[in-house]
Amino acid sequence: MSKSISEATPIHLTELERVELEGLARSRKTEHRLRQRARIVLLAASGVATRAIGREVGCTTGTASKWRVRYAADRLAGLGESGNRGAAPKYTEETTRRILRVLDLAPPPGHGRWTGPLIAKALGDVDVQHVWRVLRAQKVDLAGRKSWCESNDPEFASKAAQIVGLYMGPPENALVICVDENPRSRRSNAGRVT
Repeated sequence: MSKSISEATPIHLTELERVELEGLARSRKTEHRLRQRARIVLLAASGVATRAIGREVGCTTGTASKWRVRYAADRLAGLGESGNRGAAPKYTEETTRRILRVLDLAPPPGHGRWTGPLIAKALGDVDVQHVWRVLRAQKVDLAGRKSWCESNDPEFASKAAQIVGLYMGPPENALVICVDENPRSRRSNAGRVT
């Protein structure tokens, strides 16, 4: 069975490119990595096989192939450090915005406030450790987001608004009486408005 061998990317240099690459390859002021890349391209332009270039320059065949291909695509600019290095980040700025938007929503039923695991569960595709990193970076303290009262009552906000409304603008000739609930006891005292 014969294996098909892929052809190496051909490199054709202009005279000006060759002079510039030779200058980079010889200069002791040029960074070592850039000198190595220039040598790889010069050898490739001379028709040397990629594996032989790796042995000659002292790098892997993959590295020699990478710089040959990058030079063929982008010329001298392709030898720089810019470009895709490593995997793309899993989480982006949009993920941060999504985490912060969740905090504007009411927590799930049965919960008085958001927690890191609840936020991660609500998003579905964000790890809880990333949620905590974002919250720390934004200086959001979920435990510190407390008020004078926490309630699991889904209608708590509307009830509280009605009570505050009575204090802020009581009806004429009305007497507003409020009896506070003792948070440490299970008994609840009902307030009465007359």
